Amino acid sequence: MDNRFLNSFPAQRDAYLEPVPPEECAEPPASLAQLEPIYVTRPHLPALDELLPELEGIWERAVLTNNGPLHQRLERKLAKYLDVPYVSLFLSGTTALMTALQYLNVQGEVITTPYSFVATSHALLWNRLTPVFVDIDAATLNLDPAKLEAAITADTTAILPVHCYGNPCDVAAIQEIADRHDLKVIYDAAHAFGVNDDRGSILAHGDLSTLSFHATKVFNTFEGGAIVCRDAATKKRIDRMKNFGFVDETTVVAAGINGKLSEFSAAVGLLALDSIDGAIAQRGEVDRRYREALAGVRGISCVPRARQRRDNFAYFPILVGSEFPRNRDELYEAFVERRVFPRKYFYPLISSHQMYSHFPSADEARLPVASAVAESVLCLPIYPDLSTENQDRVIDTILRAV
Repeated sequence: MDNRFLNSFPAQRDAYLEPVPPEECAEPPASLAQLEPIYVTRPHLPALDELLPELEGIWERAVLTNNGPLHQRLERKLAKYLDVPYVSLFLSGTTALMTALQYLNVQGEVITTPYSFVATSHALLWNRLTPVFVDIDAATLNLDPAKLEAAITADTTAILPVHCYGNPCDVAAIQEIADRHDLKVIYDAAHAFGVNDDRGSILAHGDLSTLSFHATKVFNTFEGGAIVCRDAATKKRIDRMKNFGFVDETTVVAAGINGKLSEFSAAVGLLALDSIDGAIAQRGEVDRRYREALAGVRGISCVPRARQRRDNFAYFPILVGSEFPRNRDELYEAFVERRVFPRKYFYPLISSHQMYSHFPSADEARLPVASAVAESVLCLPIYPDLSTENQDRVIDTILRAV
């Protein structure tokens, strides 16, 4: 272990460097019960006194949804902030992804990752598509381009990668394969709000990218999502699809869905966007402190940041290896005992769930990297107002396990 880290915790330093009887280390149950619970995340919310005037405006206009003025403002503001041509807002990231697949008329088989939140593949099943799971890269935890080509068949029509934890996929390699095989590429960018690679916004790649603005995300509208559109014509057609397919009051041109974002959610988003840079900077400081503290702990690996030029620090995953004195589940229980609640994102693999297990590509033997990562991952608490004291409790729990 790197003693430079211990020097920043003088109260604990001697206890870690010299053996101490277990009964002297044990924390009294009463003190544990009084500890503030630390959850994996907390939503970034605007000040309530800032929100109230926006709500008064909604009440005065009596426009609650259907592309209201706040909805329109947020779309324009997001497109500018994210440096993308157009944004079409949706009531959830899952609805946005389902609609993106519909818009591109994806059929047959879609290659995707087993290592994500279940919504990624659920969107495929809802569109009567067949997911084909391909293993992930051990460094980035994203879909491994080297394994893509072997999974392509005559029925493959698209690739659905995920920028896992906000780490950009190898978009150039994926696009090259897609172009050679005439495949669509739809990016699930739920974790990648505001992330840039060396060519700008990571959302600019593929045929479409979708975002989630769920309460747990870096930027949230309570519930919400979006599709990033390259041109005005695409946005116009997608906007119709999320409003039942209506062109005007009496004309319906597609079997659309009700996917519209409410004015209330748009108001939250407009205010949250004003302070998002500060919130991301605070997340970055938590990330930096964790990495510095855990750098010398044998058996604990912090997932490296990959190709991003601008990060959003959406998650802080660690991998608990065989050199660590406890396995992942034992460390998880040690956290819970001290009222810290990390999450096993993403365990189990999507492919292991009952509705996917019958697909041949779901065989765990075909997914060795994803399977190993899922068994060892823990996402530590990270959010803008996570105090240094609570960060210390997270770090201290790992050090106690050493």
